[in-house]
Amino acid sequence: MIVLLMGPAGSGKTTVGNLLAAQLSWEFADGDDFHPPANIAKMSRGIPLTDEDRLPWLKSIRDAMEQWQALGKNAVIACSALKRSYRALLGIHPNAKNVKLVYLKGSYDLLLERLHSRKGHYMKEQMLVSQLADLEEPEDVLTIDVSKPPEEIVSEIRKELSV
Repeated sequence: MIVLLMGPAGSGKTTVGNLLAAQLSWEFADGDDFHPPANIAKMSRGIPLTDEDRLPWLKSIRDAMEQWQALGKNAVIACSALKRSYRALLGIHPNAKNVKLVYLKGSYDLLLERLHSRKGHYMKEQMLVSQLADLEEPEDVLTIDVSKPPEEIVSEIRKELSV
């Protein structure tokens, strides 16, 4: 099984993902690590990515997911997956048996507060605004309020997904 944690910057995807993967003894991958250098450079300058910029990034994440599935490996991946089209490209759809989507949802104020507390990360405030504008909230998926502590979030994910 692959658990994909989605949500905008500051929603806790990496923190929750690392904790969940550690508890399950599964692999963890951070979607940020799949960005080509040009994307990171662009975001570091505060410029939001376009769909064209995101395409190779999403394809590399999809390739990793397909490889884990082919090898029969369980994994947790953190990926913003903001739009329906991105999730479709990643192979996430309601009938997908081996991929579970978890939407980490938070208020703008909470997400912004978390971004301000980060050190050395390229995500800027104006890019959060852009992400929230692009966000197409998924329906019929496990949605978690990220104002809870990470341990509670992981516990809820494990209970709801029976993992």
